[in-house]
Amino acid sequence: MKYMLLMSTTKEGFEWYAKWPKEDLQKNIAFMREINKQLKDEGVLVQTEGLSWFDQAVMVHAGKNGEPITDGVFPEAKEFLAGFWIIDVENAEEAYQVAARVSLAPAPVGTPTTMPVEVRQVMGRAPEEFQ
Repeated sequence: MKYMLLMSTTKEGFEWYAKWPKEDLQKNIAFMREINKQLKDEGVLVQTEGLSWFDQAVMVHAGKNGEPITDGVFPEAKEFLAGFWIIDVENAEEAYQVAARVSLAPAPVGTPTTMPVEVRQVMGRAPEEFQ
């Protein structure tokens, strides 16, 4: 079963991260690279990506003639997606275990030592009741 692990943060969270001391940023990035390598070696990593800063987020919808209409950035939004992992594991419990490992990414001394990670199953198709 595939699961998406979502790492979200606030505008203030992005701004705080950008101000970390270089050594703390390097430790965090090294941790992310290592956890991604471990997940790949374990055969569960499908894809992972960090996303651009919140001030580059744009919403798009189709106009009358199908042309793209853009809107954004949304400073009133409470949270922004910062990055994600797609993993392929046997069940939700295994996905929770991976999310807990990812959550241990280091931060500067004196800050919380874990970050929240949202876990959502990737639906291969619409639920039976909608088919």
